[in-house]
Amino acid sequence: MRTFVSVAEAGSMSAAAPGLALTPAMVGQHIAALEERLGTRLINRTTRRQSLTAFGASYLDQCRDILERVALSDQQAETLQREPRGLLRVTAPVTFGAEVLMAALGRYRDIAPAVTLDIVLTDRNVDLIEEGFDVAFRVATPPDGRLIARRLAAYRMALCASPDYLARAGTPDHPAELERHDAILFTPAARSPWRLTRGDEIVEVNPRPAIQANSGQAVRVAAQAGLGIILQPLMLVGSDIAAGRLVRVLPDWVPGERAVSLLYYRDRRMTPRLSSFIAFAMKEFSDRG
Repeated sequence: MRTFVSVAEAGSMSAAAPGLALTPAMVGQHIAALEERLGTRLINRTTRRQSLTAFGASYLDQCRDILERVALSDQQAETLQREPRGLLRVTAPVTFGAEVLMAALGRYRDIAPAVTLDIVLTDRNVDLIEEGFDVAFRVATPPDGRLIARRLAAYRMALCASPDYLARAGTPDHPAELERHDAILFTPAARSPWRLTRGDEIVEVNPRPAIQANSGQAVRVAAQAGLGIILQPLMLVGSDIAAGRLVRVLPDWVPGERAVSLLYYRDRRMTPRLSSFIAFAMKEFSDRG
């Protein structure tokens, strides 16, 4: 139809050919195929000139109308493709998800109101591909060649305990003394040493686990109850420290930060909803301390 309209408007097949990026012979084949399908002639051809048949003139108006409708539909489809919409499945660690991600999602909803978010908070190392997630936030990401990892701002950590515990067990003056104290460990990181720095001095301590729990909130509550010393994200315990429910331990020493990454499947089709969320997360969380 486009070829036919171009020929009718240009006045000849040879005149229409350059604009169609076709040879005059190929233009003729398009017209012949259209006429064969319709079962009637559209163009009267002579060696000197060509003209539309009566049906051809009527068909030209119909073709123009149809092609305008097609162009409008294409524009609408392109707009839909640009607008983020549909279901986006996101997984994140429980503490980060509850304390940071959920509070920020209103700003993403302003950007992409047509996207439905399915947020799964777990400290388990989920398989994005097998479990059908589009994107994941992770702490201490293991290498996986199937995934692209975008580095975000690291977790700032805090070493702390309740005033009751410190009154009972004593306040350590040096990281080496931590090994004599009860530690409440977060299970996913239980095997990792506590790394503290002060200036050029670096000390790694293997804490003595009195309690292990797979929930950062549970670890926090246990510390409030005076059961031991914890090393947890500052965003989780900051309000407790400000309120005096917990006290910073070894405040002159800086605990090692924990890297946070945004992960997505390397071969995943970059839909508008996925690309918009990645852009949002990089802007929202890359500059957090």
